[in-house]
Amino acid sequence: MTADYRAALPVSAADVRAAAERLRGVAHRTPVLRSRTLDQIVSAPVLLKCENLQRVGAFKFRGAYNAIARLTPEQRSRGVVAHSSGNHAQAVALAARELGASAVIVMPKDTPRLKLDATAGYGAEIVPYDRYTEDRDAISAALAQERGLIMIPPFDHPDVIAGQGTAALELIEGAGPLETLVVPVGGGGLAAGCSVIATDLSPGVRVIGIEPEAGDDTYRSLAAGERIAVPVPHTLADGQAVPQPGELTFAINRRLLDSIVLVSDAELVEAVRWAYERLKIVLEPSGASPLAALLTAKINSSGPVGVILSGGNIGAEQFARLIMES
Repeated sequence: MTADYRAALPVSAADVRAAAERLRGVAHRTPVLRSRTLDQIVSAPVLLKCENLQRVGAFKFRGAYNAIARLTPEQRSRGVVAHSSGNHAQAVALAARELGASAVIVMPKDTPRLKLDATAGYGAEIVPYDRYTEDRDAISAALAQERGLIMIPPFDHPDVIAGQGTAALELIEGAGPLETLVVPVGGGGLAAGCSVIATDLSPGVRVIGIEPEAGDDTYRSLAAGERIAVPVPHTLADGQAVPQPGELTFAINRRLLDSIVLVSDAELVEAVRWAYERLKIVLEPSGASPLAALLTAKINSSGPVGVILSGGNIGAEQFARLIMES
């Protein structure tokens, strides 16, 4: 890959490294787990980056903090607004509080109670909407205009993308070069940021994105060579229930992602159960999507496989229901 090719991307490896410096001592440097059983299933060493143990329980804190930290003092004094099904909501709420800004979060009415309560607990004002009949972008834009708030998008923003990429930066710094990196895909911010830094640190690495079957907008978009919208997905992976890739994220992912692998809701549930029983960690369905792909032998690799387990925000009742009904 040439320098000119990299210069054409909206986010660079240098941006990810700069984000890592801003996050130093603020974000957790999350642990990497190993499982001999999983190594045997995949026939390669598997390194699990546990972003379920990140602040707010998901990787989203990285991008939100980096984006808000990059605002001017005057912009932060005006406050920020974001829309999210939960993890970005919590991340923006906490990052804003840490950086002295107020936060307004537009959240679906059917967001899991755990995520609603946590977001409110970080001091954010919550504006509910119906994800199937209302436009969250329009609601957020109206609030930004009316109140003078600064928008912090959940994925389609260069500083958000750069922040998310620090998860892969930490993984590769600790584990060394990878042959394969497996990353969940919702709006594509995590995949984009991780792809940028992974291809810089591990030349020749394959980056594989994982989507739920019911929310395969990036899979379809990559096949078509342009952004494709799908109906609002109905899937257990609420963190990946995005109808269309972002403009910036797709510009990166169409160049750096090798492929998209799809997983079913049943496979997600089994991965959540497996992580609890074998790894002794709690994952939400979105966070378990890469594990679901590995457990069903949808990914093969002869060399080290890095995996981003993106989040663990699931309520006790929902978690127990998933485990008991599977």
